[in-house]
Amino acid sequence: MFYPPVCGGCEKNGFRWCENCRKNSLLIPEPICDVCGLPQPKTGICPSCKEIPPAYLALRSWSVFEGPIRKALHRIKYRQDLGLGDALAAEMLAYINQLDWQIEIISPVPLGKKRLKERGYNQVALIARPLALAKGWEYVPRSLKRTKETISQVGLSANGREDNVRDAFVADSKRVAGKSVLVLDDVSTTGATLKSCAKALINGGAREVYALSVARALPRHGLMTV
Repeated sequence: MFYPPVCGGCEKNGFRWCENCRKNSLLIPEPICDVCGLPQPKTGICPSCKEIPPAYLALRSWSVFEGPIRKALHRIKYRQDLGLGDALAAEMLAYINQLDWQIEIISPVPLGKKRLKERGYNQVALIARPLALAKGWEYVPRSLKRTKETISQVGLSANGREDNVRDAFVADSKRVAGKSVLVLDDVSTTGATLKSCAKALINGGAREVYALSVARALPRHGLMTV
């Protein structure tokens, strides 16, 4: 009564995720590339993934990065709405079940030490942990770590993003060897971070890697919006 829940998308009292925000969350328009998950004119694998196949088997995103999803992710990331991670994880479950991926462990994209100290928490971990509990996956947050402090991806070109996170991660082979791993991020734009994480996991001995983001910034959003 004194501290009612607030909707992460519109701040309506009494809800963690209201029906209106649920209806206004946009799914990724199909058809999409079978590998990177970006919309394209026809089904199949896009030219970019054919030319340079990423280390993950597939990348998918639950929602388009706009509207209530954008507001919710900013709220959890910048306004310390820690409980919103559970609500977003619950909303994602139906979509994840449709993917039918055979996952053993889930790992959030790790923050650098400096950013983790400043923020006090990894916002992606707040979503990854309840997903693991709901799906019966093993939650292994230390399966990946950053080997260098990267700058923010915001404002960088596609090539700049690739360069920024190249060889920025290393996997703990004791935790991932022989496993099917899902690596989770909050927002994916070019997919550079998830590609780098997947490469590190494969190098660490993971049997296969899938990538998932809560939201996807589509080409119409440009590279300045995340």
